[in-house]
Amino acid sequence: SEALSFLTSDDAHDLFTRTFNFVQVDATQGRQQRSDIAKMLASVGHKLHSPELVALASKVRLDAFTKVKKAIDDMIAKLLQDKEDEVKHKDYCVEEINTNERENDLKNRDKAEKEAQIDTLTNTIHTLTKELDTLKAEIATLQTELKRAGEDREKENKDFQDTVADQRATVKLLQKTLDVLKGFYNKKHKGASLVQEDPAGPPPPPGFKSYKKNSGSGGVMGMIQQIINDAKTEEAEAIQAEKDAQAAYESFVKDTNDSITAKQDSITDKSDTKAKKEGELTDSKKDLENIMIEL
Repeated sequence: SEALSFLTSDDAHDLFTRTFNFVQVDATQGRQQRSDIAKMLASVGHKLHSPELVALASKVRLDAFTKVKKAIDDMIAKLLQDKEDEVKHKDYCVEEINTNERENDLKNRDKAEKEAQIDTLTNTIHTLTKELDTLKAEIATLQTELKRAGEDREKENKDFQDTVADQRATVKLLQKTLDVLKGFYNKKHKGASLVQEDPAGPPPPPGFKSYKKNSGSGGVMGMIQQIINDAKTEEAEAIQAEKDAQAAYESFVKDTNDSITAKQDSITDKSDTKAKKEGELTDSKKDLENIMIEL
């Protein structure tokens, strides 16, 4: 570009014109002008690091003026073409740089998005892992509670069976005792009645009172009957308590099993989600690696 500016400058044009015109009149002075031009071209060529101008200086010294003039014209044409090509190349480079910058901006944006996506997926997977661990621990706890409740229910039922058996045995024994007493006192009462109804019977010996029905018999039998009634009441209460306890146990078992089932379903859903997120995380990491390679 600088060589072209020199060759197409007004000063160079005037010098070339004077030299070419003058050389047609005076050959000696023309040679001097050619030498001056050659020196000037060589000096400028070395200064501008232009091999083309240095070569042109040699042509000016050695070739005829017609050839020199043509060489200068060719040089100017070539430099003009080089300048045009340089401009085009510069425009191409600028466009490429702008394109690369835009692509880099887009890739940097994609990189930031992928990094954010990876962070989100990592946090989601971490949260799902904790939730799965919690659900598994809760299921284990519920299963333990269910087992203990079954053991407690079994023990309570055994205590109930023992209580009912004891109450029924007590009632049976007391009922037999009561029947024996009733039979004894009924027979004694009938015998006393026959004695009292015999008008010819002797009076009671001195110091003895007339025979009367034993008033204490009613108190003993009444007490036994009360014990029997209490035993039957306790048996009925125990039966009702057993029914209530069994119903509560069955309700607890149902609720616990429902809760376990719900948690197992949640584990299945969360496990599927976790597997999906892990796949997305793997893909995102690969995408990030490719973006980093392109950057």
